[in-house]
Amino acid sequence: MNKGDLVASIAEKAGITQSQAEAALSATIDSIQTALKDGDTVSLVGFGTFSVSQRPGREGRNPRTGETIKIAAKSVAKFKPGKKLTDSIN
Repeated sequence: MNKGDLVASIAEKAGITQSQAEAALSATIDSIQTALKDGDTVSLVGFGTFSVSQRPGREGRNPRTGETIKIAAKSVAKFKPGKKLTDSIN
């Protein structure tokens, strides 16, 4: 399922137009991104929790040359599914 399919599904299930569903989905995604940028976690009870984790810098190797390279530290988004979501797919 891609974003267009998701928008169509939301529109059908909520009884709204696709443009309204697109606006709602975009606003939801933007709100989650903003919260994660600010260092907050986003918990949707029954669905899951979005959070940010810090990945430290490390040394790696260039597979082509074998040369040691420095991999910079970075922040990564994480998602932990909730129990209700996990139960619904099993």
